Amino acid sequence: MVPGGGLVSARVAWRHSLRFRLALTYSLLALVLILLTSLGVVTLLLSRMDQQFTDRLNERADTLAEAFTGAQQGLGRTAGSASAYTMLIDTQGVVYATSPILREFNDAPFPFGTQGQVTVQDTSVRAVQRPVGDFGTIWVGLPEVDLIAARQSALSALLLALIVVPLLLLLTGWWVGRRALSGLEHAANLADRIDPTRSLATLPLPAQEDEVHRLLTAINRLLVRIEDGQVREKQLLGQIVHELGAPLTVLKASLQRAEERTNDPEVQRASLVADELTFTTQDLMQLARGELEMKLAWHYIPARTLRGRVDRLVPGTTFTGDWEGGILCDPDRLTQALRNLLANARRAAGMDGTVTLNLTETPEWLTFTVRDSGPGLPPELGEQIFQPFVSGAGSSGLGLSVSRQIALMHGGTLTGENHPEGGALFTLAIPGAALGDDSDEPDEVEETDLLNEPPLPARS
Repeated sequence: MVPGGGLVSARVAWRHSLRFRLALTYSLLALVLILLTSLGVVTLLLSRMDQQFTDRLNERADTLAEAFTGAQQGLGRTAGSASAYTMLIDTQGVVYATSPILREFNDAPFPFGTQGQVTVQDTSVRAVQRPVGDFGTIWVGLPEVDLIAARQSALSALLLALIVVPLLLLLTGWWVGRRALSGLEHAANLADRIDPTRSLATLPLPAQEDEVHRLLTAINRLLVRIEDGQVREKQLLGQIVHELGAPLTVLKASLQRAEERTNDPEVQRASLVADELTFTTQDLMQLARGELEMKLAWHYIPARTLRGRVDRLVPGTTFTGDWEGGILCDPDRLTQALRNLLANARRAAGMDGTVTLNLTETPEWLTFTVRDSGPGLPPELGEQIFQPFVSGAGSSGLGLSVSRQIALMHGGTLTGENHPEGGALFTLAIPGAALGDDSDEPDEVEETDLLNEPPLPARS
């Protein structure tokens, strides 16, 4: 057992379990109340027992004193049994008569003086004295054995109750809390499965209209508001993309013709800016449609067709690996994902840097690796670089988010890290194609220049 493991487990339970907190709080409060009540009851009980013991002692002493001082009043009364603790003391303080159990003190000076509690033969005895006229003083004692035993029994019962009752209360509170909060736990499980990118269906409501019912109702209202907001955002983005698409197409065509006629570097730079705007509108449309509305149009294309596409979109890319095989994918979407990765890499590496796209193939996976010679990824961003509108290089922050979305829709993954030798390294992996007949030649998709096309349409 790990030292301190129980304390750590209790801390974790206190932090993450409402049932445990309620049960423990209930148990502690109940324990305090039981402790105070038990202490009061035991104290009152012991006080009554002590008072009864004292009354019994005084009654015995009075009876014996009356037996010696009044012959008429003492008739018929018992002066004490053989086990009684009594002694007669003369005016000189000498014991001259005792009960049989105190025979050792006979004819000896009285040893106890005015003490109210003494020990006789290893027995605790409570004592009182009464004057008996000419006979001197009578000393009467009563053993406290029964009183001490009663005290010990009461304290033992209280201690046992303080040990057993909290455990029973904790278990009872846990069970009651589990039953009472089962609906809340079910509601938490339902809320935890909400994925706004896939579905915003409302949660089922329990039959009993209690706090859980009100909580789920509030969550459902929130889901409705989120869905309405998403619809408005998608409509707005769609309108923006639509309004930008046509002017950009005309602008690109005009710049290309001007570039062909003049070969002016400023015109070339303007043409590249128009290309960036076109790809930004594509990413915005992808973000607006999301996974719910976008469907992949699957084709089996040669890898060299995909290489030709991305080479024209991001000039200056170095291609390595095996590009002789085939790829089962949505060519437009996969081209868009790789274009985003390569454009980010070129932006980071600069015009004089290097950008490499490597393709490796296994029976299960096709892996595209994009590496650049830039400064690398900001370590403080981590996985945030794949969130929309998060960028470490001054771009729109949509490219990586859209690329990961496309990779996931292909059943693959997209990860990013810094290369040990410098620069950023992005790995996009999709499942490999399993063809039923190796003799069939794959159908090639026509190689179209995406820079001369409007934003990539969604497949329905």
